[in-house]
Amino acid sequence: MNWTKLRRMAISLPLAILAACLMISINEYGYKQTNQSLTNLTHAYDTRNAVSSLMKEMLDAETGLRGFLLTGDENYLQPYNDAIKSINQSQDRIRTLLQRSPESMKLFVPLSRSISRKTAEMDLSLRLFREGNADALKFVMFTDMGNKDMGNIRELSHQLVALETQEANAYHQNVKSSVFLARVGVTTVTLIGLLAFYLYLRQHNMVERLHKREQALQLEERSRLEQLVRERTATLTELANHLQQVREDERGHLARELHDELGALLTAAKLDVARLKSKIDMLNPEVTDRIKHLTETLNSGIALKRRIVEDLRPSSLANLGLPTSLEILTSEFAQRSGIAMEANFEAVELPDATELTIYRLVQESLTNIGKYAKATAIQVTVHKYPTYVAVQIQDNGEGFDLASIRPNSHGLAGMRHRVEAVGGRLTINSAIGEGTTVSAVIPVGTTAVETLTPA
Repeated sequence: MNWTKLRRMAISLPLAILAACLMISINEYGYKQTNQSLTNLTHAYDTRNAVSSLMKEMLDAETGLRGFLLTGDENYLQPYNDAIKSINQSQDRIRTLLQRSPESMKLFVPLSRSISRKTAEMDLSLRLFREGNADALKFVMFTDMGNKDMGNIRELSHQLVALETQEANAYHQNVKSSVFLARVGVTTVTLIGLLAFYLYLRQHNMVERLHKREQALQLEERSRLEQLVRERTATLTELANHLQQVREDERGHLARELHDELGALLTAAKLDVARLKSKIDMLNPEVTDRIKHLTETLNSGIALKRRIVEDLRPSSLANLGLPTSLEILTSEFAQRSGIAMEANFEAVELPDATELTIYRLVQESLTNIGKYAKATAIQVTVHKYPTYVAVQIQDNGEGFDLASIRPNSHGLAGMRHRVEAVGGRLTINSAIGEGTTVSAVIPVGTTAVETLTPA
């Protein structure tokens, strides 16, 4: 760092510290002055409002009493009684507010005396009216003492309000002075801060340019990594599709081999047994039992071969179509497992890859139900819509927690990959004790993505 930059830092830092100290000092001084002035201003407004409220209560009391004396209606006494109760409280409140102002207390003392005399005069008038002493009441009503006291109350109240208003104006002027001084101080400190900021900016620009260059490098590296991830993902997806297709091809080849070679051997063996039955003495019980057992064993082997071949590559799917092959699959599963089965399959026309995907999805789901679900009822449906096919396999078994699925649960991952490979979407809903629902939505027609083709 050269001497010029060092000198700039040596100047900008003390200026920034000085500006901060000045700002704090001015702010604290202005706060204290303004707070004190606002407190005094609030006190003056409270006093003025209290005096106005007292004057209103005196007028309410006088008006209510006159209405009662003129009409004899007890309803007029309600404002009088309320006002009499509030007058003493208002006087106490005003006395508390005026304790620190001797000049105001000089006005409040005669005001309080006049109020006492006026309230006593109104109380005497009310008592004489209730006693029916009309002569004494007329004497009290036509004397000038009540009007004189009320005039004194008005005059002293106006003087007290005017005095408090004068003090409020003085406090308000103090607030304006404090605000003006704060404005001047803030402006001065702001100029000092701007000067320090200007000296700092030139150094900060270099750091900002370096930061932007680093951000650009990071963005470039992130883009490169994202592109690499996309390429690797595409490669792995293509490899998974290829392996899936190879697996299906191997299953088909093995199914053909079992059907042709093993089927021929078992058929030949069954024919040989039939020839032996015609050559030997079937009256011998032991020979008859042996031949019968051998025939049943060959029939079981042929049935086992047929089931294995159908599991490897369902011939019914190519010969009879998807709905029929699914009916055969579900009915055979219901017979083997003893679970009640409800199936509903609508006729659909789909590419071979999509039909095989739906068949494998239902087959894998039924296998999982038979192994783990402990269900007593299963519902399998295939519904056709204008643009997609909806497949659902639902059971009432024990269910499982979706969050507890292990990463190495390749069965569910394989089902999901099969569905996504033809452009579909797989959804699994399950909860412990509430069964499991496997749902797939697969597009039809040209929207289907037929990716299970040989690489």
